[in-house]
Parts: sequence; C-alpha cells; structure tokens
Amino acid sequence: MIVTRFAPSPTGFMHIGGVRTALFAYLLARKSGGQFILRIEDTDKEREVAGSIDHIQESLLWLGIEWDFGPKNPGKFGSCIQSERLDIYKKYALELIKKGCAYPDPYTEEQLTEFRKKAELEKRPFLYREYRPNEELMKAPWDGTKPLRLKTPEIKRYKWNDAVRGDLEAGPEALDDFILIKADGYPTYNFAHIIDDYEMGVTHILRGEEFISSTPKYLSLYDALGFPVPILATLPPILRDDKTKKLGKRDGAKDILEYRNEGYLPEAMVNTLALIGWNPGTDQEIFSMNKLKNAFDLSKVQRSGGTFNEDKLDWYNHEYIKALSDKELAERLQSYVASDKSLITAQTLQLIKEKIIRLSDAPKLFTGEGELSFIKDIIDYPAEKLLWKKNPDVKKTLEHLVKVKELLESLNDFTADQIKNSIWSYVEANGKGDVLWPLRVAVTGKDKSPDPFVSSSLIGKKETLNRIDVAVNKLKSL
Repeated sequence: MIVTRFAPSPTGFMHIGGVRTALFAYLLARKSGGQFILRIEDTDKEREVAGSIDHIQESLLWLGIEWDFGPKNPGKFGSCIQSERLDIYKKYALELIKKGCAYPDPYTEEQLTEFRKKAELEKRPFLYREYRPNEELMKAPWDGTKPLRLKTPEIKRYKWNDAVRGDLEAGPEALDDFILIKADGYPTYNFAHIIDDYEMGVTHILRGEEFISSTPKYLSLYDALGFPVPILATLPPILRDDKTKKLGKRDGAKDILEYRNEGYLPEAMVNTLALIGWNPGTDQEIFSMNKLKNAFDLSKVQRSGGTFNEDKLDWYNHEYIKALSDKELAERLQSYVASDKSLITAQTLQLIKEKIIRLSDAPKLFTGEGELSFIKDIIDYPAEKLLWKKNPDVKKTLEHLVKVKELLESLNDFTADQIKNSIWSYVEANGKGDVLWPLRVAVTGKDKSPDPFVSSSLIGKKETLNRIDVAVNKLKSL
C-alpha cells in the first residue's frame, strides 16, 4: 500500500508551493487506495507562528485535500505533531549511541565559529567531521545538555534513484556529522523526518528540489539506523513569471487562503496547481479532483519547473463558475453578498455566471459603474443620452418610448421573452437602434448593460414603466 505524507512546518502561511506538494502526495496515495498523512514538523520553536497549524489544516480542507491521519486523528501513531513525539526520537537516538553512530558534541559555539572561520580563510566548505572529537570524548555520556551528532557511518559516494529525476549521486563532500537532537531537546528536521517516515510506514516521499543536496546525509542516517529507504520523488519547482528562480514569499507568493477570500473556487486552484509540473499526456485541461485521482501518475511528473499563471487561474475559475448550478452558485456567493442577498435571483445568477471571474466580483456588478447596479437604483443621466446616435430625433424617440410603454402595460407576465415578444414587431418596423437604445437608457441609465428585455424583467413592470415616464419627461424638456 502506498503511504505518502505532507509535513509542513508551522512557520507562517501556506503558499502554492507547499500546497502543490500536498496535492501530488495526496493524489498518489488516493489513486492507489493508499493512505495520506498530515504531519506537523514543529521542532523549530523559535520560528513557529501561532495559529499556523490550524491555518495549514484549513487550507488543505478548503481544497478538498483530506488526510487519513493528522493532528486531530493520529491513530496508532500517538501523535502527528513532532513536538509531541520527543520520546520516540530519544529512543532512536539512544540506539544510535549504543551502536557507536552518535555522540555528544563537546564543542562550544565559540569553538565552532572558529572552525568555520578557518574553513572560510582556506576557501573550502566547512565540514564538522573534519573536527570530529577523539574517541574518548565521543563516548562521553549524553545527558541532553549538548547537541547529539551523527557519526557518519561511512564516508563514500552515494547513488540513488529519484522517481522523477532518475539516477542521482553525490560524493563524500555532501556527508557530515550533522546534529540529530539539539541542546533544547528538540530533534532536527534531518533526524525527525526519517524517524517519523519509518514509524508511519511512509513509502513515497515527495518534496522540493532543495532537498536533493541533503539526500546523501539522509542516506547515511538510513544506513546507521538500518532503515529501508522510501521511494524519493523530487517535484519540479514552481517558478516566478520570469522563470529565473523559484517563486517564494518575497516574489509575491500569497497565502493560499487569500485566493479563497478573493473569490477563487477550490476546484480552479486544484486544477491549476495540478498542471504545474505534471502532464497528463492528453489535451484535457479540466480535471475535477476525482478525475485527478484517476489520472495522476508519478511517472508523468516533469523534471523542469513551470510558472504559476494567475491569468490561467482566472480562466479556470470562470469555467468552474459557469459550470455551477444556480443553487451552488447562490450558496457560494452568500458570504460575498451578505449585505443584500435579495440581489441574487434566478435571473441575476445567469448574468453573474457569464460576467464574473471571481466570486468577489459579484457585488461590484450591483454597485457604482457595475452593469447591474441599475437594479438597485438608476443613476441620473442627461436627456441627450436617450437619443440614438445614428438618428438623434427627439420627437421620434419620444414617440417610441410612449408606444413601448403602451405595449408593456398590457403584459401580465413580465419576463424577458414576453417583453421582447410584445414590442418586437414595433422594433422591426421602426429600427432596432431607434427603439431599443432609448429603452435601454431609460431602464438602466447605462451605455452597457444586459439587453433591455432582460433589464426590464429584472426591475419588474412597475419600475420599468416608472423609468420610462421619467425618460419621457426628460425628452419633453429638450
């Protein structure tokens, strides 16, 4: 059974890079009927940001990424939060000490600083193992007050297979006696994630390319512990627009929940992220989460990075909005139109679907210069605006509006179709622009709006007739 995990640190908001990693790990597990674990790696307490654990969970759940085991449902693991697993790390640390594969660091910070300065002066990388203490110091009891370091079991060249990048290798220069447990009692990432992956039965590790350089260190720890190495898969980076470097927070990468607040649908975000660095091998562009679960294949993850394009996200979002039923769209709009839910009707929903890119665009349609703002209130307009530019005849325009009002007064059903049917013969006989332009302006006060049949039906018969009267009076003043 395939078991994957997403193991973020609670050091701030979630952005698209982390979310894409979680998505791919989730899809790989779900396609095989395996398990997906959410593990919180909170051993760096100095960098931890309050509320981040809840934020991580909220972000994933918004996108439909659900885990089998996590902070609130750890199952047999006891806990999926590293700070609550310290006894487990200590147990394996003591085993390494017993094997002669770990030792307490006897040096002070000042001494380590001098070692680093010496390496810098000699223009060579600093390797702690070159200053490894003598055997007597290495065998000193570890009481937890000193950092515990790995005694690299063998200085050799490591070769490994990456499920995405293929065969990789690195020489002894990548190996060092790194810290396993810090003086504060917390394990380092380098130690804890390997213990957790083993204890939780993780079979596939999906992560970013920044971890490639550290892989030899991890492999040396696997050797020391006698653990099997999971399948490693390096995901391609998500690049900023100029493709020169990985997109990061400094480059404008936003909190994933900002996209939710801006009115993006989770389906659109998932679809967009899934196709950054993964190619299904077809021309298909629209993938629901269920379709992704069936289609995802680790062998089709690309080596090269791709950009996160908000224009493409906008396109997906518009497509998913148009695909929503009226009921679904109304439900999703609730938080955006809370101040006036009466604006969301069966008639307006169809217009909204076609006109908005984000859910947050909907209220803008009903205010200010928005195309549907006339529903709430018509802005004042000059009488001249009622005249069709190709035939600015005041008398004729006045006649047309009076006749249209007369025809509309006889209607019982004031739907767009009925309105059109009642006046269409007159429109064709007298010119579309000459009749429909002044009707549009009279009803909406705007140059750009839904057609006058739809606009009239939206405000109702009584208000339509009232607005035509206002327009007639304006024309009489010319």
